[in-house]
Formats: sequence, C-alpha cells, structure tokens
Amino acid sequence: QVQLVESGGGLVQTGGSLTLSCAASGRTVSPLAMGWFRQAPGKDREFVSAISWSTYSKNYADSVKGRFTMSRENAKNTVYLQINTLKPEDTVVYYCVAGRTNSDISGLRGPDYWGQGTQVTVSS
Repeated sequence: QVQLVESGGGLVQTGGSLTLSCAASGRTVSPLAMGWFRQAPGKDREFVSAISWSTYSKNYADSVKGRFTMSRENAKNTVYLQINTLKPEDTVVYYCVAGRTNSDISGLRGPDYWGQGTQVTVSS
C-alpha cells in the first residue's frame, strides 16, 4: 500500500505560476514511477505527466508540454509539478499517482495508486 498526499493547490490568477507537491509513503514507494492526472468538471481524468524512479525520465501530455515541469526528490519521497503561465482551463483537480513505469501510468495499465486530489483554480 502506498499513500499519496497532494498539496499546493489554490487560487491563482491567469498567467501566474504554481507548484504542486505530492508526498508518498508506504512499504513500496520505491522504485515506483510517479506522476499526475487531472480532471475537469464533467470530464474523465486525463494523464498529465510522469517521472521514473531511477533515471528521472519525464513524460508529458502534449496538452501541457512546455508549461508543466515535473521533478522528483527521492530523499523526501516527493514529486513536484511546476505549472507556469496558468490558464483558465487549468482549473481542475490534480491527482498524484504512482505506478510501475511512466508508460504504464500513461498507458493501458494506468496508475496503481491515487491521491485524493488538490484543486487548482485559475481566476481571469
């Protein structure tokens, strides 16, 4: 069992920046890949990004590439999602996830663990 706890969500104006954090704990945190999904009201959850355990390789959805940056601090079992140039469409719930690999998280297998989510609201 792995517990994922997101933090850092809140209200930000359009064009601003925000960094989300996700702290992982549990028996099998390593060597899991970790990442983020997001869900807009009335829509399905969609993949945002993932980062591997060993090489810190990163993958991003095309919709966020160039504005979103993931990082990982294994000593703290924490990953981060830096969001730049926030847009109104970024007003969604962001979920921290963990899984076997980046491709598993973003692909058919999907994540194995989910956090509770953190709300990001972008004001215009």
